[in-house]
Amino acid sequence: MTIGVPKEIKVQEHRVSVIPSAAGELVRRGHRVVVETGAGEGSSYPDALYEAAGAELLPDAGAVFGEAALIIKVKEPQPEEIARLGPQHTLFTYLHLAASKTLTESLMTSGCTALAYETLEINRRLPLLEPMSEIAGRMSSIVGSYHLARHRGGRGILLGGVPGVAPGRVMVIGGGSAGINAARVAAGIGADVTILEVDIERMRFLDITMEGAHTLYSTEANIADQLPRVDLIIGAVLVPGAAAPKLITREMLRQMQPGAVFVDIAIDQGGCAETSRPTTHDDPTFFEENILHYCVANMPGAYARTATQALNNATHKWITMLAENGLAASCKSQPELISAINILNGKLTSVPVGAAHDLPTADPLAMLDND
Repeated sequence: MTIGVPKEIKVQEHRVSVIPSAAGELVRRGHRVVVETGAGEGSSYPDALYEAAGAELLPDAGAVFGEAALIIKVKEPQPEEIARLGPQHTLFTYLHLAASKTLTESLMTSGCTALAYETLEINRRLPLLEPMSEIAGRMSSIVGSYHLARHRGGRGILLGGVPGVAPGRVMVIGGGSAGINAARVAAGIGADVTILEVDIERMRFLDITMEGAHTLYSTEANIADQLPRVDLIIGAVLVPGAAAPKLITREMLRQMQPGAVFVDIAIDQGGCAETSRPTTHDDPTFFEENILHYCVANMPGAYARTATQALNNATHKWITMLAENGLAASCKSQPELISAINILNGKLTSVPVGAAHDLPTADPLAMLDND
């Protein structure tokens, strides 16, 4: 199979979908890997490393899409990339379709097959999302702490406090991979951390393992009760493949102290606050109701080399399987892969995405059986 690695073109996205060593392994297995010139530079992987691994360098994205049947990306395709997709393509990337009806319908119109890293589920885990959730979670406490500085518009709170001065208060909504990593870093700084969660067993686990953090059952009343005392909110809620629930209203934010900071990790799925809207690394923040919002939609892209390596560790097995066997055979040998299919031959197959956009969905298993 010919596998294509285009350069990411989303604003301030520096990750690359396939690193040279992974490309080399695919080549040794008999596949052809075509890489757009400069695709790895943002992650400090120069073209020469891809050439040395046996990959072919192509001058632009048009050539990559024209040659490859399997397109591997990091972020959702941008409009000019969608224009290059057709029925001959299988796209494997982060899609986050529940956040955009336009993107969903455009991919359907292209006739392509699109698999999403973030919806592949195994034993209630999301193994291709977890590495980026871990990075975004750890980042959230770092960037939240930074933006609490007065010169960044924050309240002027040092999260760890000092002797004789109480530490800042952090509320993490969601106790999954992103939330637990956010809490770990915030607690490590010395902040007073509360994690809100709905899974009782998860709270027991967090209570035992997260020294320096407290747990609280997540309800609208408990969130509202915490807000007036919180310096930093981290939104780390996730419903796989679906739009994030709006747990924080504009009215709730009005109860907070001016200059408090809100980091919305869930922004890729539409955000968990009524006031959230996507931002970029170049212009990451805005104020709503006197609360500083940080809503960068590709947070791990800031630490591109670390994020790229972590992503490749998780995706390489699945890329190899698709290249070796094709989609239908791969789904038969590894049925969990079906959960990654969001669009199959131009038909929407993700039920949560269909619900988010009021679009009909098809059964991917039935379609694969008919192929």
